[in-house]
Amino acid sequence: MRAFVFPGQGSQKVGMGADLAAASPAARAVFEEVDDALGQKLSLIMREGPEEALTLTENAQPAIMANAIAVLRVLELEGGIALADKAEFVAGHSLGEYTALCAAGAFSLADTARLLKLRGQAMQAAVPVGVGAMCALLGADLAKAQALADAAAEEEVCTVANDNDPGQVVLSGHRAAIERAIAMVKEFEIKRGVLLPVSAPFHCPLMQPAADAMAQALAATPPGALTVPLYANITASMVSDPAEIQRLLVEQVTGRVRWRESVIAMHAAGVEQFTELGGKVLGPMIGRCVSDVSVTSVVTMADIEALLAGL
Repeated sequence: MRAFVFPGQGSQKVGMGADLAAASPAARAVFEEVDDALGQKLSLIMREGPEEALTLTENAQPAIMANAIAVLRVLELEGGIALADKAEFVAGHSLGEYTALCAAGAFSLADTARLLKLRGQAMQAAVPVGVGAMCALLGADLAKAQALADAAAEEEVCTVANDNDPGQVVLSGHRAAIERAIAMVKEFEIKRGVLLPVSAPFHCPLMQPAADAMAQALAATPPGALTVPLYANITASMVSDPAEIQRLLVEQVTGRVRWRESVIAMHAAGVEQFTELGGKVLGPMIGRCVSDVSVTSVVTMADIEALLAGL
C-alpha cells in the first residue's frame, strides 16, 4: 500500500518548480492557473525570488502547494497514472493538508491557491510581528516537550505545535515563553532548542483569529468528495467525510500537527510506501517514525521518471 504525502511551510526555496515548468507543459499549466487564481505572478517569485517575498507566509503557502501539484499533474497527465489507482491514502503537513485535499479532488487547484493565500494572510495578521515565536526541540519526544512547554508558559501561551518525529517537536506561542523554553531545555534532558525563522506562531491558540477567518472561507468554499481518504493532522486518523474535513481544517489552524502519529497510523493501516511530492522534508521524518517502509521524495523530472518506472 502507498500513501502520497505533501510538505508544509519551510520547504520553499527560490528556483522551485522552474526546471519542471521548463520541461513540462502540465507543470507550466499549474503555475499559470495559480497565477490567474491569485491575480499575481507567484510563479515569478518562485522562480526568481527575492527570497524574502517567497518566504512571506501568504506566498510560501500557495507556492509550496503549486509546486507539489505540478509534480502530481506531470505524473497524471504525462505519466498516465491516476492518484486514486496508485495510493490508498493522502496526507499533508500543515498547509500540505490542503495540497493533499487538492490532489484527492476535494478542492480545485484555483480554490486551493485562494484558500492558502487567505490562510497565510490570516495567520500573519493574527499576531503582531515579534509577539509570537516558534522553536524546534531536537532530541525531544512529545512527553518531554509537553513538560517543557508547561514549565515555560508562566501564564503565557506555550504549546506543542508539531509532533514531527520521535526526536523533533516544535513549540509555538508568545515569544517570551518560547525563549524561556529554549533556555530550559537541558533541565528536561532535551538536546537543544532552536528558534525558527517564522513570522508568526502557527498551530497555537494565538491563531484563533486566523481560525475564524478560515471558518468563514471554508463555509464559502467547502471541500467536496475525495477520491482517496485523508489522514488528518488534527486527529491522526482517516477521514473522508467533507463536512468533517471542513471542521478539522479550521481546528488545524490552532491545533497540533500530529504528524508522527499520522505516519504510525498509516503504517499500521498497511502503508509500506510513502511518496512525498514536491519536497524532501517529510521523507526523513517518516523514516524516523517507522522502520521497514520505503520513502521516496519526488521533486525533479528525473525523480518523476524514476517513480513512474517503479509504479
